[in-house]
Amino acid sequence: MKRLTKKQMIIFSIGQLGWSMLSGIINAWLVTFYLPTQKDITELNATQFIKPGLVILGFLTILGLITALSRIFDAVTDPLIANLSDRSRNKRGRRIPFMQYAAIPLSVVTVLLFCAPVNEISGINVAWISVFIVLFYLFMTMYCTPYNALISEFGKTQEDRMFISTAISLTFFAGTLLAYTPFVFAGVLRGAGLSFSWSYRACFIALAVIACVAMLLPTFLLKEKDFVDTEPSNQNMFKSLASTFKNKDFRVFVGSDIMYWVGLTLFQTGLPFFVKVSMNIDESYTMYFMGGMTVLSAAFYPFVSSLVKKFGKKKLTICGFLGLALAYVVTALIKFIPAVPGVVFGVLICVIAAFPMALLGIIPQSIVADVAEAEGRVTGENREGMFFAARTFAMKWGQSIAMLIFTSLAIIGATQDTDANDITASSTGLMIVAFVAVAFCVIGAAVLTLYNEKKIMSIIAKPDEKAPQGAETVALAEGEVKSDGEDE
Repeated sequence: MKRLTKKQMIIFSIGQLGWSMLSGIINAWLVTFYLPTQKDITELNATQFIKPGLVILGFLTILGLITALSRIFDAVTDPLIANLSDRSRNKRGRRIPFMQYAAIPLSVVTVLLFCAPVNEISGINVAWISVFIVLFYLFMTMYCTPYNALISEFGKTQEDRMFISTAISLTFFAGTLLAYTPFVFAGVLRGAGLSFSWSYRACFIALAVIACVAMLLPTFLLKEKDFVDTEPSNQNMFKSLASTFKNKDFRVFVGSDIMYWVGLTLFQTGLPFFVKVSMNIDESYTMYFMGGMTVLSAAFYPFVSSLVKKFGKKKLTICGFLGLALAYVVTALIKFIPAVPGVVFGVLICVIAAFPMALLGIIPQSIVADVAEAEGRVTGENREGMFFAARTFAMKWGQSIAMLIFTSLAIIGATQDTDANDITASSTGLMIVAFVAVAFCVIGAAVLTLYNEKKIMSIIAKPDEKAPQGAETVALAEGEVKSDGEDE
């Protein structure tokens, strides 16, 4: 089979630019749009489409409940779509058709999610949001799960996998940053006469068109069958998911990965609050810090592949965890050193976090691809989709846990107005959040020490032949057969 050229790998990475833009829109703007602050309502004439405040059991908004329920649906569809993709016998391949069918609906649904039909508080709007957020996660899964599976299938060598992982990490950050551009352009459009709602909708429409083109580009320019010749899996969803988690090294990775996503989400969610409350500077610095950290992190990307060759993926990922933990330690110290200007702390945190973010943005995807290939070599079952779906499942659990932790801890020491949409964070609460994040990062590093990188890499290094389906195969799939020496 053919091997992708560097140009084709870049084309493949553009697909991630598209879906990360749409994901970024939901993550950055769903709450801002549907739960506007009192300042937005009085100064910008923002419309309230749903009932505001913590009205569900005294600690959850209507939007929070909708999002939580949609995540449960999303958790079910991840392994379902993965299994359908793994078992597909489409003549164009197991992955590309799913991606092609999902790109346009995903882009359209993203826009429609922000187009609630009644311009006032209404139950119809609640139903509208509920339906379209479920459809958003369905089509997102239909695109992302097969897309991620191709990382393993397109990456025929370690060099290729690292290049693909680096490229898609860059396009992920680029897409996420583009999703934040309404911070600038929505204000410009309001100045031109558009309402609060349509100033954002216009931005979302433009971004969705760009995202759709980006997602479709690899599906038309890359012919999957030219690069991938794998036998579809014959297992049903439950057996495939169970087989995936029988792999000891994958279980270790997933446990570590959940810790990573908790730590990362606490940082991303907490940054505006760290800026406003802990550093006591204007909220606009959030964009400067995030943008600066992203650019600096990207500057480290060219060096990651060479570092992996020298030190291995496991050691560098552990370093990434500990580096992120150090950034959180500095964040927690803000409360104890008030004499240092907040901007100085912000710059220091971004500089410290940049390199760990580069490591953790590239290497984990490559580790999943390694484990998936090793499993395929041992069992003869090609279940790359299920492995990446399981990783996505870990990501969503980590993000959900982080949101619960943040909203519970950040308000310690502050009086929370249950009728308001704003989280009233305190410097004490944010300091506690930072130390909890340190703990999660350290636990993630400790868990990853159990990952047997030598065994996985030794399997991949062997000739690509199907292993016998005897007891030895089963034992190896369960992580019981060791290589010549245990991992350090």
